[in-house]
Amino acid sequence: MKMAPPAGTRRRTVRRALAPLVDFLLPCACIACGSRIAGGGLVCAPCRGRLRAPPAPRCARCDYPAGTGDRPGRPCLECLEWPEALSLARAAVALRPPADVLVHGLKYEGWRELAPMMAELMERRLATLLADLEEHVVTYVPTSAAHRRRRGYDQAELLARALAGRTGLTFAHLLERRRQKRTQVSLHPQQRMANVRDAFSLRPGADPLPPGGNVLLVDDVLTTGATARAAAETLARAGVGRVALVTFARALPR
Repeated sequence: MKMAPPAGTRRRTVRRALAPLVDFLLPCACIACGSRIAGGGLVCAPCRGRLRAPPAPRCARCDYPAGTGDRPGRPCLECLEWPEALSLARAAVALRPPADVLVHGLKYEGWRELAPMMAELMERRLATLLADLEEHVVTYVPTSAAHRRRRGYDQAELLARALAGRTGLTFAHLLERRRQKRTQVSLHPQQRMANVRDAFSLRPGADPLPPGGNVLLVDDVLTTGATARAAAETLARAGVGRVALVTFARALPR
């Protein structure tokens, strides 16, 4: 008597058989441009191809496009006043279309499924540095409790968890946001610094770090660096040795 295939095999066979019908009835559209994506997915190949790293040459420390007055090997004007603990920043892509659409989709429109793809691009950007990051613990720049409740998640945490999974580095909850007067989006650089001053503290019951341990700090976007500076200073006061920042996108001069 012929044995029936296992239930799991039957389910996979049914899914494969129904996939063309599902694609026809519920076609997947690129969230960046709206074009149909054959075979499913969130971002079409042409839009993925437009996701590019910040233009070179870049500051070796903060990844900002180098200006004519910048000296090779020295901090540029963008990171000259960064705390010593914040030793490095890298961004996967420049904050230009369609990267801005992806950032907005993850942060404000509930597209949590974007985080793995964005973390993949972040890992690629870090590829040449991974050997130097082996002893780093991955954490993230937390959003406010109110924003987390409203969205149902923290977008930076999603990116950090996905990046830790891809790199094999340890993920840890280290920071909490104590306060923030208002959103950073519309503020000038000096206003941003004032807005996040003393905004972070070490999370109660935070995973312990060895003295002088290093941290890979994850966020979605790097703009002026004010938020990252505040987070890095908090980690430094807690005994962290070095903080390397990685973001999905880097805001560029217009």
